Amino acid sequence: MTTCRLGFIEQADGRKVLRSSIREFLCSEAMFHLGIPTTRAGACVTSQSSVERDVFYDGNPRHEQCAVVLRVAPTFLRFGSFEIFKSSDEHTGRAGPSVGRNDIRVQMLDYVISTFYPEIQATHASDSVQRHAAFFREVTRRTAQLVAEWQCVGFCHGVLNTDNMSIVGLTIDYGPFGFLDRYDPDHVCNASDTAGRYSYSRQPEVCKWNLQKLAEALEPALPLELAEAILAEEFDAEFRRHYLQKMRWKLGLVRAEREEDSALVARLLETMHLTGADFTNSFYLLSSFPAEDLDEFLAVLTAQCASLEELRRAFRPQMDPRQLSMMLMLAQSNPQLLALIGTRASLARELERVERLSRLEQLSPAELHGRNRSRWADWLLEYRARLEKDQEAAGDTAAWQAERVRVMHANNPKYVLRNYIAQGAIEAAESGDFSEASGPPGPPLLVPSRCGRGRPPTNTAPSALLQVRRVLKLLETPYRREGGAAEAREAAEPEAASGEAGGAAGRRHSYSSKPPLWAAELCVT
Repeated sequence: MTTCRLGFIEQADGRKVLRSSIREFLCSEAMFHLGIPTTRAGACVTSQSSVERDVFYDGNPRHEQCAVVLRVAPTFLRFGSFEIFKSSDEHTGRAGPSVGRNDIRVQMLDYVISTFYPEIQATHASDSVQRHAAFFREVTRRTAQLVAEWQCVGFCHGVLNTDNMSIVGLTIDYGPFGFLDRYDPDHVCNASDTAGRYSYSRQPEVCKWNLQKLAEALEPALPLELAEAILAEEFDAEFRRHYLQKMRWKLGLVRAEREEDSALVARLLETMHLTGADFTNSFYLLSSFPAEDLDEFLAVLTAQCASLEELRRAFRPQMDPRQLSMMLMLAQSNPQLLALIGTRASLARELERVERLSRLEQLSPAELHGRNRSRWADWLLEYRARLEKDQEAAGDTAAWQAERVRVMHANNPKYVLRNYIAQGAIEAAESGDFSEASGPPGPPLLVPSRCGRGRPPTNTAPSALLQVRRVLKLLETPYRREGGAAEAREAAEPEAASGEAGGAAGRRHSYSSKPPLWAAELCVT
């Protein structure tokens, strides 16, 4: 195992702040216990010193406590590590610092393959091109499987550039990440990603694009034409295969695979999107279906859908009406100037928000509930029919049902690191209480904070390790355990502050509940 030391980033002073350290510490451990390949959290040591950081890049800096963080992984080599050999870019004219040094590129490839892919080294010891091709094929498969795992738990990375892609297929560099709350395929967890490049639904596409950049960086050690053929052959097929198999498990389809399963999953996600359903909780509840009382089950399921107030908050316009009017005029009269201050895509999204909000204003809570119930009832009929086919293929109904529930519980987490949970741990730690996030942390790149102003940091008491520890303990067992262990976990589950303020004075609710309304106001940049 190797370790990674944070270099001179952020304000070029090489200092890491506590909030981002806690985020990566908690999320890397959460991902590990979800069964997703990831770097691990090694240690976090707080400092008495502080640095000035402009959290929201809005000219309002504040002092934050520093921390020394440790990350652990087999290697921290990334796709971007090979881009030091790239020739001049056609758009920027920039070239890598080691352009033309194919000897170093080959040395790096030999090291990576012999150290982390020894079976490929052994199989293709005498043929370097085939060895490099087999290596690229395996990296492509691992990356496709990794992003499929992300999609199936609703994880959004936030900054998927080539330097944040691991050469051994790990989740690496936790910055402005987020887990889906209300299901929205276009969700952007990084508030500074105004173009939506790294939105949830685009993650597979972006990962494939990054593999294309890796292929370009490996030439001539691996001919580009061969690498592109491998990418075209492997990525989409491996992503679809892994994603659909994982989704079948999430739905408890444990016997016969059917062609219509992909459409069933697509219609489920469409139903979630149209009803604003909570991604994690909706999947978790489906293990209780089919239920004897369908009306009662529908009531529980639709309770995980977004309320009218939630939707109105979610679709509030983000532009001042005068700004929107100006951009609409520019789109007609001067599209070049529009490109300098915004994009047609962001303008289209804003117009959609205005239209959605207008429709929501005409809707009553009862009408929304009725629509949600009808949509879920339609999909559940389809789901029930598919379960019956799966049961028929099994023969032994009791054994099939037991296996179905076991598989669903093993693939649908009850707990994920929602942003508001991480934020509660950060605020507690900055106040000197580590109980909500304790354990060995590692450093993320950028931070979340409520879009107001956080309280100024105080000295962190070394003995106060409580809020962080409670959250870590919860994330170590995200899946439901059968029998007595399940009841014990329910009884021991910590509660999170809710209410508008989100502070200790707010009422309390379970971390497995839908997030409080204020959680939607959190900004991660």
